[in-house]
Amino acid sequence: MRAACAALGGVIAGFAALAVAELAAAVVRPEAGPVAAVGGAVIDRTPPALKDFAVRNFGTNDKLVLELGILAILALFAVAVGLLTLRHRIVGSAAVLVFGAVGAVAAVGRPEGRVSDALPSVVGALAGAGVLYLLSGRLFPARPYGERPAGGFDRRGFVVAAGVAAVASAGAGLLGRRLTSAVQAGAEASRRDLKLPAPASPAPAVPAGVDLKIRGLSPFVTPNKDFYRVDTALVVPRVDAGEWRLRIHGKGVSRPVTLSLRDLMRRKAVERDITLTCVSNEVGGPYVGNARWLGVRLADLLREAGVRPPSEGGRADQLVARSVDGMTIGTPVEDVMDGREALLAFGMNGEPLPFTHGFPVRMVVPGLYGYVSACKWIKDIELTTFDAYDAYWVKRTWSRRAPIKTQARIDTPRPFASPKAGTVPVAGVAWAQHRGITRVEVRVDDGPWEPARLAAQDGRDTWRQWVWEWPATPGSHTLEVRATDSTGAVQTGSRVGTVPNGATGRHSVVVNVS
Repeated sequence: MRAACAALGGVIAGFAALAVAELAAAVVRPEAGPVAAVGGAVIDRTPPALKDFAVRNFGTNDKLVLELGILAILALFAVAVGLLTLRHRIVGSAAVLVFGAVGAVAAVGRPEGRVSDALPSVVGALAGAGVLYLLSGRLFPARPYGERPAGGFDRRGFVVAAGVAAVASAGAGLLGRRLTSAVQAGAEASRRDLKLPAPASPAPAVPAGVDLKIRGLSPFVTPNKDFYRVDTALVVPRVDAGEWRLRIHGKGVSRPVTLSLRDLMRRKAVERDITLTCVSNEVGGPYVGNARWLGVRLADLLREAGVRPPSEGGRADQLVARSVDGMTIGTPVEDVMDGREALLAFGMNGEPLPFTHGFPVRMVVPGLYGYVSACKWIKDIELTTFDAYDAYWVKRTWSRRAPIKTQARIDTPRPFASPKAGTVPVAGVAWAQHRGITRVEVRVDDGPWEPARLAAQDGRDTWRQWVWEWPATPGSHTLEVRATDSTGAVQTGSRVGTVPNGATGRHSVVVNVS
């Protein structure tokens, strides 16, 4: 019984440490909370293969799984230090400070870390150590001098103390959440009140027939709520639009620029349909989506700052974009300034960017995987060279340059579906941003390639739907698809993983026709 109470005391102390730390983080900044800080540090140090495993198996829930894992480890640690107090009350209680040290080091060591970020973890650990010391004291009640300790302990006193500590901790946690919500309310209000400008250069009219409207086929435009999200932010940044600033500086910048969102929105707004793809997308994977973006041309801003691309004698060949969460993304200057619609976007599908997709401003560069182009929550652009600086993912063995590879995906029928014999529509999407798709073919059981019917093409920077009417016969069959881009390059059948610059291979599904 005493051991169980000691373990419970450790858990309550851990809960108190977390609650007080989150309360302190509401005052410092939400990203400084120990779970977010440690989780971010884990992400920073995760090998690419393990990262891909997490994305592949947990999808957009990978961050939730990580947070639950951290909490589970913390719970085990709390139980251990609680049991330790049975033998060494002071040592066991002081061991909670290890929790604070880990959180503090992780918080300060993050790319965007500040010295003040250590405060929540330190304050939380001190509170947890104090709670554990007080609770463990109830397991060894004081006795008159010379009296031998009895086998029991003050159960009632422990229950009362544990209850008070738990309630107080819950109150601190609730207050922390309320304060965090209050701090974030300003940013949420700034997004809610933001009025997007009318585009001076509207997106070209979408041709009739871009959406085949086949059941099970991805819609041509991906709704914001369904658009994929892959990033390293455990706490989604909430940036107040009124306080946001963007700085452009560095090598070859003769006129450094600092812009507010109002400054940006006063410029010529450009609206374009652009498909984005994550480099972590496996063959046939879900991390690709198409949206209508509103923003300003990045190349125009760079030229006004005096930047020239390398092909014109410019000194910088890499643009390093920095996010408010510390992420750095390196993009070839030549690609941004070669005429493609590289945007600093503030609108997505007719509304201000959602917070999860980079509000108030993000980069969108067609033809490049997101890890070398699509900086969300952007705050700084530095012109430099690839030789002088390696961005976040490049330091983790990914390639410096990563043009998107030609891919096609079967959306319907789904794997292991059981369609009836007869005509079965096999449909999906294909993409080769900034080159465009000119042909899609499907084959059954390694048979001859059959041409699919392509939907109308909106532009070379968007994906393209396709369908093939399959005369299905009973039995188990394997359907395989391949695409050809506008350069004549046919999608390779060679299977390669996502590291270091995107997966290759052909998507296939097995179905059982009845």
